[in-house]
Amino acid sequence: MGLRQLVIDAWSWLNYKPVMAEAGRPGSRAFPELTKTWVPPHELRRLAAYKVLASYDNNQAGQLAAAGGDASAMERRELGDAANLVDTALGYLLGSDQKVTVEGAEHADDETPTPGAAEAAAVQDRLRKWADKELLTFRVQQAERAAVLLGDSVMVLAWNPEKQRPTLRVYDPGFFFPQWDDEDEDFPSRVHLAWELPADDDAGLKARVRRVTYELGPISEGGEDGDETAAAGGRQYPWEPGRTSNVTCYLTDAEWLLEDLKNGETLDRLPMDKASFRVRPDGTELNRLDLMIDFVPVVHIANTIPDGGEHWGRSILARVLQALDELAATDSDSSAASATTGTPIIGLAGARLPVDRATGKPQELQVKAGAVWQLGETGRMDALDTSPQLAELRARVDHLLERIAANSRVTAAGLGTLEATEVPSGYALKLALGPLDALIGMMRLAREHKYRLLFKMVQRLYQAGRAEGWTAGETLPARLAWAPHTPTDRGAVLEEVVKAYGAGVLSLETAVAMLLEAGYPIKDASQEVERIRAKAEQEAAVRMAETAVGRGSPEAEQGQESRGEVDQVGRSGELERTGSGR
Repeated sequence: MGLRQLVIDAWSWLNYKPVMAEAGRPGSRAFPELTKTWVPPHELRRLAAYKVLASYDNNQAGQLAAAGGDASAMERRELGDAANLVDTALGYLLGSDQKVTVEGAEHADDETPTPGAAEAAAVQDRLRKWADKELLTFRVQQAERAAVLLGDSVMVLAWNPEKQRPTLRVYDPGFFFPQWDDEDEDFPSRVHLAWELPADDDAGLKARVRRVTYELGPISEGGEDGDETAAAGGRQYPWEPGRTSNVTCYLTDAEWLLEDLKNGETLDRLPMDKASFRVRPDGTELNRLDLMIDFVPVVHIANTIPDGGEHWGRSILARVLQALDELAATDSDSSAASATTGTPIIGLAGARLPVDRATGKPQELQVKAGAVWQLGETGRMDALDTSPQLAELRARVDHLLERIAANSRVTAAGLGTLEATEVPSGYALKLALGPLDALIGMMRLAREHKYRLLFKMVQRLYQAGRAEGWTAGETLPARLAWAPHTPTDRGAVLEEVVKAYGAGVLSLETAVAMLLEAGYPIKDASQEVERIRAKAEQEAAVRMAETAVGRGSPEAEQGQESRGEVDQVGRSGELERTGSGR
């Protein structure tokens, strides 16, 4: 590779793959879908990287390499190590559960709630109900597995008039084509979702490409019919009352026949005069349909924090892909070595070989149970022992797994390959999991503002749809709270909470929050605080009642008289001692 051909970009960690040179090349067997005229040239490396990573996840990396011209790659042994690494990292990222939380909602049940706490609690309850209806936990797992494996994932929101709520859908990042402008730092003002639809001879349909476009632009003069928020200079959105905006989001959903497209008519240059626009069930044509919102309802999730000037994330497999190749090669060698170890190669000297009566030629001997070979007086049998080589290969597999665990930062303890006897204490285990803690912290940080953006869009779509209970006003900040990714010493946390709360250095709300983070089955912190306080008040009332009853009984009165006599005697004795002292 010449110096002028060296490419350093977000996908340069795949440059060592000869198959990457096939991306976009006419006649490519590895990436035939990338030779289509509508695929933008600058997206070829990203789409090729997604296919390479998906092949590792499905144990098909050898097949992809064979399609690129490496005939020996079909013998490659792939035993699911890549998929195991992805699923392990995904499990630690997600934790045991995820919850939607709104800032300030935890103080709604306080004796003196903070301003806005009741509203925050109401919004939190509505968002959690929406999450249950839209199967948010399931959608998050769909999106996050793609992000961990491929480096990117895409979630799209849309208002459903029939369900009266925003719907959530996860798309393959290979369908995602944002149009970045120089002034678009974080969020593109135009986004394409595009994919190819194969021909269907039975239905009489030809091969075509479908493109769904979200684009921000100025509001057309006059606005949409029935637009009560339109003003002379633009539109007032319910989440920004009192402010007029001239920006809205347009939706276009169309299809093009592949045979109608010419060279140079890429995704962002498709001829609109040859487009066939889709139609909604109510008969509305999806050609620059005004969605009545001032944002693009598409959320791109990156697995890692992108470098400056970049927008794409990095797969968990990126840094260890060559180690996975080495592991597959070692597994292939181990398989060959185990064959000669289980069925060894045997050399015979002075053996009497049986003769085939039909051909008169000596028959080949086979190594099998119960076989008897006749040897002469000077006969000898030697077996080739390959077990030492097999042991070396197995040791190399363990070495490669340790390197993969260390370089991916999932760690041997995280992958479960660390022996329990190698961990002398819980503190040592915590140190061993240190790189994993940093990895998960970085991955969750990369997603923090994306899920905040998602819930902001959900609230605004509810407001734009004029759903019941959602009034005009500022959008409240909401986030996705993750459970701890590693096991915690729940007993130690409980003891610490009890001591701190009993000493009065922690509030009840903070104590319950600590128990919640430690993994105790508390569904709602505010409700748990309310139940604890109600139980404490009930127990206090019972004790007061028992005290009152005890004071009114004859035994209690007699005991009070006896205690009075004793006190009087004690006071008399004290006076006598005082007088004698004088």
